[in-house]
Amino acid sequence: MQQVTFIAPRAVHRRGFTIIELMITMVIGAILLAVALPAFQSAMRKSRRTEAFNALSSIQQAQERHRSTQAAYTSLITDATTAAPPGLGQPGTRTATGYYDLGITLVSGGTTTYVATATAVTGTSQANDGGCAVLAVRVQGGNIRYGSGASIDWTGTNTDPQRCWAR
Repeated sequence: MQQVTFIAPRAVHRRGFTIIELMITMVIGAILLAVALPAFQSAMRKSRRTEAFNALSSIQQAQERHRSTQAAYTSLITDATTAAPPGLGQPGTRTATGYYDLGITLVSGGTTTYVATATAVTGTSQANDGGCAVLAVRVQGGNIRYGSGASIDWTGTNTDPQRCWAR
């Protein structure tokens, strides 16, 4: 009888990853990034709106303090309350982190109506906030109306308070 010897195949030692495995991993990572990044940026823009809301609230309160001692509202945000004419004495016309410019427009002489706005600064990520790039508060005869949009038109449909002023 003839003896048969069995020779085992050499064990293949793999080290590292193949190029296909690396490409698959990169594609999966790119897909995850494409989904997660816009959601993250949207959440960041939404959280930055809080700063604009706080600034507008501060302006409203300062306007009411101003009107309690003066005959009308003022459009002067930063001038000291002891200046002539007196202003609101706010820290600046831009929010602390620099994402929004603040402004006040007097309507009908400013005795009973004004509009305070927070407008996203051009060149910042807030400028891409679409329908929430401008946030506004209109005080008219003691009634408060909130608005938001790419621009503010109190008679138009683009001024939607529910879109950005979530409660």
